[in-house]
Amino acid sequence: MVKASKNAGESETGLLTRTVNVGGASYDYQVYVPAAFEEGKRLPVVLFLHGISQRGTGGIVPSRGPASFMARHYLDRVPAIIVLPQCIHNRYWSNRDMGEMAVAALDQAAAEFDGDDERMSLIGVSMGGYGAWRLAAENTGKFSAIVPICGGSPLRTGDRFNTIARKVGRTPVWVFHGSDDPVVPVSESRLMVDALKAAGGNVRYTEYPGVGHNVWLNVIAERDLLPWVLSQRRS
Repeated sequence: MVKASKNAGESETGLLTRTVNVGGASYDYQVYVPAAFEEGKRLPVVLFLHGISQRGTGGIVPSRGPASFMARHYLDRVPAIIVLPQCIHNRYWSNRDMGEMAVAALDQAAAEFDGDDERMSLIGVSMGGYGAWRLAAENTGKFSAIVPICGGSPLRTGDRFNTIARKVGRTPVWVFHGSDDPVVPVSESRLMVDALKAAGGNVRYTEYPGVGHNVWLNVIAERDLLPWVLSQRRS
């Protein structure tokens, strides 16, 4: 990991590595602090939950090479503190211990960098999309906005969609999915959106015709998404 250096009296910026302790276990996570960060200026905080192929313990953003350069270039365009926990091998974001770790990392980073707790958003892709629904339901009212990308209901029994929708409540949600996703059926997002609408939720839905599981490539090109996320506040 690359840890940004700092002079006396200055805050660290860039891609940083931190450790959070949850349930007697220690987990490393990454946090990206914009170069424009200033003491006393409260920035929005974004919790990002990655997909299944990024599971591990080394951090999801590479420390060097072209992939690292591209990731940092994109991250630096976001005027927010970005919290990047990593789900360990053989676990899922919908597992309770991983969800608790992610929320603990979010709270710890927000406290360290004086993040705006009225503007804490949650974004998840694929496995992270399932995790986003679960964390939003288990932490009702905590997030200012939720963006599940090609995810679905983490529940396997009972009223899978309405149960989540009732707990998400009026939190603003923007859901994305590709119509031809062979990994996570598009019906997962469609049914969740229907349940949110029936429950009086605040939901937007974008479905890309002919797009498969790599729908995130379409999502990052959505010009309105980032301004929408960062403009939301907890009610």
